[in-house]
Amino acid sequence: VYPWIAKTRLSTPGVSLISPPPHHDIYSIEDLEQLIFDLKNANTRARISVKLVSEAGVGTVAAGVAKAGAQVILISGYDGGTGAAPRSSIHNAGLPWELGLAETHQTLIMNGLRNKVRIETDGKLMSGRDVAVAAMLGAEEFGFATAPLVTMGCVMMRVCNLDTCPVGIATQNPELRKRFAGKPEYVMNFMRFIAQELREYMAKLGVRTVDELVGRSDLLKVRDNLTGHAAKLDLKNILENPFASSKDKVIFDPKKVYDFELQKTADEKVLLKQMKTALEQKQKRSIEINVSNINRSFGTIFGSEITRRYKDTLEDDTYVVKCNGAGGQSFGAFIPNGLTLELEGDSNDYFGKGLSGGKLVVYPPKGIKYRQDENIVIGNVALYGATSGKAFINGVAGERFAVRNSGAIAVVEGVGDHGCEYMTGGRVVVIGKTGKNFAAGMSGGVAYVLDEDNDLYTRTNKEMVFTEELTNKYDVQELKELIQEHVALTNSVKGKEILDNFGEYLPKFKKVVPYDYHHMLTTIVQMEEKGYNVEQAQIEAFYANLEQQA
Repeated sequence: VYPWIAKTRLSTPGVSLISPPPHHDIYSIEDLEQLIFDLKNANTRARISVKLVSEAGVGTVAAGVAKAGAQVILISGYDGGTGAAPRSSIHNAGLPWELGLAETHQTLIMNGLRNKVRIETDGKLMSGRDVAVAAMLGAEEFGFATAPLVTMGCVMMRVCNLDTCPVGIATQNPELRKRFAGKPEYVMNFMRFIAQELREYMAKLGVRTVDELVGRSDLLKVRDNLTGHAAKLDLKNILENPFASSKDKVIFDPKKVYDFELQKTADEKVLLKQMKTALEQKQKRSIEINVSNINRSFGTIFGSEITRRYKDTLEDDTYVVKCNGAGGQSFGAFIPNGLTLELEGDSNDYFGKGLSGGKLVVYPPKGIKYRQDENIVIGNVALYGATSGKAFINGVAGERFAVRNSGAIAVVEGVGDHGCEYMTGGRVVVIGKTGKNFAAGMSGGVAYVLDEDNDLYTRTNKEMVFTEELTNKYDVQELKELIQEHVALTNSVKGKEILDNFGEYLPKFKKVVPYDYHHMLTTIVQMEEKGYNVEQAQIEAFYANLEQQA
């Protein structure tokens, strides 16, 4: 990972990333529905698009996606660009877009869902004829990638992952990039040719608009005089769509689009109304409200309005919302700098998903008789994909805590299995027990874990990380300050006990850190000591690491 890529990905230069990491927030159609709802809350003006690979049965999945609220369903064929797909997927997964598209279009019609969504398709569309066929099989939008790349000079050497692209497109090498000769006008010209050829086909078919062409599979026919295996191919299920005639044709209707009922959310009904003046005038404000687990993605719409106005320029705790009760799914998802959500109660899964600078504080109600460090207070997959901000949890978190965390700081009193999975940055302090498979795929960041039973080594996935005692004074200072902040915000009993007996507890803490991450940070510090600034030190450390590997 080059320094400029690391900056974009919020990771560490010279440290490899597992790409793409699994989507641990999507294990069912209900999970996908929650993600779609999260994204709609994050930007109420956006269309939410879900990409599905063309496969047998994709129509059934598409029906579920349409019910879940997607406004665009993309059916992607097997023959397009491969991105970061595993080799096994490139060679063995997927079908032509024609098959998945036809199945999706017909299945949505049969379930009365076709008018709620737009269907898009891609996967090596190369000509106006391809667009015409895609429209007749049910698509309204069409994606191009390979062909426009070719117009800009791509010669399809298929070495995109090696940083050796001879025409300077898929490379970060400044010398190779000088060879890039593409211009936006080339792509524009290509798309005009596509449109011209599509017009010619439409004219031959007697169709005036693309909307009239969508779903007209009755205009397609099998070629005559076919021989061999082609003659045995049965295309009846694709071409004989009972809904294909213009009279019965059903396509997207903007009036039928899925209604997320965002006006009923606590953000719209309470936060934006009560905080409106303070938000417009950039004034500090605190309010207190009751929440229940039906309040999904709480704080996300309000956070999006903060971002739209002020980006990440607000001071901490500019807007503080004290919540009482049970936080729903995705409590505090994507919240930005300046917004603090304090929850007295508990919360469901995806707590703090995509945290983007905000602060989250959770603690049990007053008068409880159970131990906080032995009882779960938030659900699974908390802080998934968090990039910055802080979270203080006075209780135990469920499984997959801080998956793909790339910059957030968190203190928690225990985690379930697979904690800190695929983490690339940030800090996590665990002052309680951890489940098995801790730090699997962790390539960056640091975890400080209280190991009272001295069994953390057996619970850690040691493929990419190692554990060590805290001997560095900066680590000790950071750990103590984070626990102090945790106690100040949550009144943690366990945190107080640790601080009161810090000398006794310190030897029980273990620092979990990835090998490559530790090596690169050490090298960067050495370069800074030689007089380089931070950015130069990262670049020098990166190339020094390359030389060592060579």
